[in-house]
Parts: sequence; structure tokens; C-alpha cells
Amino acid sequence: MPDHVELRRGAYYDSVSLMQVSRKVASAPGVEAAQVAMATDLNTDVIRGMGFAIPDEVSPNDLIVAIRGDGDAVAAGTAALDAALAELKAAGSHAGGFGEAPARRTLGGAISASEANLALVSVPGQHATVEALDAIHRGVSVMLFSDNVTVEDEVRLKDAAAAADVLVMGPDCGTAVVSGAALGFANAVQAGEVGIVAASGTGAQQVMCLLDAAGIGVSHCLGVGGRDLSTAVAGRSTRQALAALAADEATTSVVVVSKPPAEEVLADLQAYAAGLRVPVHWATLGAGRPDLTAALEEALRADGHDVPQWPSWTVDQAPAASGSLRGLFCGGTLADEAMLIAAGDLGGIRSNIPLSPELALGPDLRDDGHVVIDFGDDGLTQGRAHPMIDPSLRLERIAAEAKDDTCGVLLLDLVLGYGAHQDPADELAEAILEARTTAAGSGRELPVVVSLTGTERDPQGLQRCATALQQAGASVFLSNAQATRHALSLLPAQEN
Repeated sequence: MPDHVELRRGAYYDSVSLMQVSRKVASAPGVEAAQVAMATDLNTDVIRGMGFAIPDEVSPNDLIVAIRGDGDAVAAGTAALDAALAELKAAGSHAGGFGEAPARRTLGGAISASEANLALVSVPGQHATVEALDAIHRGVSVMLFSDNVTVEDEVRLKDAAAAADVLVMGPDCGTAVVSGAALGFANAVQAGEVGIVAASGTGAQQVMCLLDAAGIGVSHCLGVGGRDLSTAVAGRSTRQALAALAADEATTSVVVVSKPPAEEVLADLQAYAAGLRVPVHWATLGAGRPDLTAALEEALRADGHDVPQWPSWTVDQAPAASGSLRGLFCGGTLADEAMLIAAGDLGGIRSNIPLSPELALGPDLRDDGHVVIDFGDDGLTQGRAHPMIDPSLRLERIAAEAKDDTCGVLLLDLVLGYGAHQDPADELAEAILEARTTAAGSGRELPVVVSLTGTERDPQGLQRCATALQQAGASVFLSNAQATRHALSLLPAQEN
């Protein structure tokens, strides 16, 4: 099968944009495999691993285009590529791609030219620290989308930011909303009075969307990176973000969202927050702590708001006759929350992000028992787009679970918003319908439950997506916690 490899010298686009461009090229007629990426060491290794021959003399500032397919596939893929890049340029592309980059262009130069007060850094991890420091030293806050930044460099960046009185959001910060501007993966929520500090991307999105459903708006959502509440980083950015929101006149209360934090760091931050002018509520996951929905409900009541009935779109589903829970997630925090809830009923749940080391899945990610997989984990996204953009790996696993008689109930998530797949519900609905049909062909019921995170103002539309999934036979919940508990109710009684 013929391969086409092309280098476009000096053409820089950020990684988020190229994830979506790669998906469009791979979807072109006849294309069997495709990758469009900057020529970093990691990306070139991945593309060579796909069997493409790449010249030895490439620069990280070169764009690699690799397409494989029969017949007119290369022409179709190249046309899709050029159209996708043209769309980026036509849209202004300041948040998407930068087009043909001038020689020796620097982040510092761009800051000076624009008088910006916030820089979004999305470059390979080994280069991210230098770029972020450049911005910090110029008195600019940073959203550090890049991952693979060492803990030592993270501490160094955050100490430098504190000294400069600016904020580092990240590293690996995928979600933020600043003064109404959505950055990374974020939802279209109404402006309001609640500030969010988030050491979790999809956790922040879940809380924002629940607030929106309650009629409560968001002033700012400041991501701090998933490691910020670890012992090593000690809440450095969380403390700064809390101070910034407390000083913001538009913010009347704050919710802190996090995967399980280090206990001593959480205690220190809670003591600090007690002295701020605004109340701070804690949606921090962990054994014995409330789930995100319950924590937000507590915050709403404390702030004098009514707790609504969270939206759901259910179907009549018979419980599975046998089999185990299979949770296939794009959001790591949503997967964590599902495991924390389900563990009380099911005991140990095997995962690629396990709650304890002995529950780690093997390389094939297979087990006959209860399983939850985070398809957005770094180990499954190297060299490919995040599943919120390219869900192909998860769709393949859904089809495989449909043929596996040890699968009793499928629990899935779908996260809408900016940066995500433009039309994810139809693909997922088709996969759900096919999975249920496959299971029925072997005499099995396969109940499917979906946690749907989004708002009606999101580009994809919450109601439209929910209806498509419901019509495919899935029960759909805005609350991830409610979705998980509903899935548990559909497991065989002897396994609950």
C-alpha cells in the first residue's frame, strides 16, 4: 500500500489544532492511516513506528504529513489536509494554528507585540518550560497545555510565577475559562459569580455544566494542572488561584475541583481558604468524600441556591443477566469518580488508572471482571489525538465488548464543548446501536449508560446529543455520579 510522506518546512501549528487536522485527513476516502504532526522526537518516533519512512534531517519546526492508502487516497488526504489548514487560517487561527511561522519568532516577541497578559503554551514538554519561563519573566500568566513537564520544572515554574505575581495554569492543563474566554477543552457556560479552581480538566467541565444546569454562571475557571495538589507541588497554583478569585469582585464563591489530593496539602489549602473573603467549597474526590455532584449540591445549598433535578434522558432497560461492569471513558476524572462510586458495591475494579497498584490492567487492557479504562491517559494518547477529538480506539473497544459475554453493562462518557469532536454523538450512537444489536444476536441484553457533559450552548448541542444517544438505546445523565449508579443498578443482582 503506497505511502506519502511530506515535510513542510517552517510551518508551525499547535498540537490541539493538529489533532483535529489529523482526524480529518484520516477520515478522507481510501485513507488507511494518517498522521499530521510537528517533527518532534516523539512524533517522528511514533510516525516511524507506523511504518512511514521519515528523513533523518528534520526540525521540530517542520510539519510532517504522512498518509497511507490505495488509489486516490493520497490525493484525497492531501486535499483534506489543505482544506483543514485553510480553515484554520480563515478562522484567524490565533488559537488554532499560526500558519507559516517567521524565522526566529519567539513567545516573548509575540507578547511584546500584542501586549498580552496571558500566554497559552502548547509545545513538546522538553521545550515547554523555557517558553513558559519566557512569558513569566515578562509578567504574563501562562496556561501550560503541554504535558511531559517534570515535577521539578513544574515547581520551578510555579515559584517563578509567584515571585512575578502571575499564575501558571498547568502543566497538562486542558481546561480554563478566563473572563468568558474558553481555553482548551471547555464548555460554553453562562457568565456568573462562581469561580472554579481545577486540578482536573473533565472534572472542571462536569462542575461547570452542572452549575449551568442549575442556572448559575461561572466567573472564571482556573486550571492548575493535575499534580498541583500532590505532595511534591503542594498546591502552589491552587493557592494563587484562590487568592486571585477572592480578589475578583465578580466572584462571590469558589469551588475547588480535584482528583484525590494529598491529605496534608488539602488540609493546608483549606486552612488558607478559611481566611479569604469568599466561601470556598471542596469537590475533591477520594475515598469517603462526596462525589462531584454531591459536593456541588452541598455548595449550592451553602450559597443559598436551590438544587435542581439534574437532566437525564432514560430508556427502559432490563438488567443484564450476567457479566461485569465495563467503563470506557475519555475523561480521567470521570473515570476516577466512577471507580470510587462503584468500588463500594463491586470491590476491586481493574483499570489503566487504578485506585490501587494491584488493580492495574495488563498491556492488553483486558480482564473478565469489572474494568474501567481511561482512553485519555497519556499511555494511550502518545502519537494520536485525545479521544475527545478522535474516539476511534474507544469505538473499537465498544465493538469488542459487545462480542464479550463477560461484559454485562457498558458505562460511557461523552464530553462536549470547544476543542472536542465537532459531532461526537452520532458516531457514539451508531456504535451503541451496533453493540446492542451484536449482543442481542448472541442472546444477551447489553444495557448502555452514558454520562454526557455539556450545555445547550456548546457547539454540539446538549439536547441533540442526548436525544441521539437515547434513540440508540442508551440511558443518558448529565451527572456522571448518577450515570454510574444507574449502571450499577443494571448489573446482575448477585454482583451488586
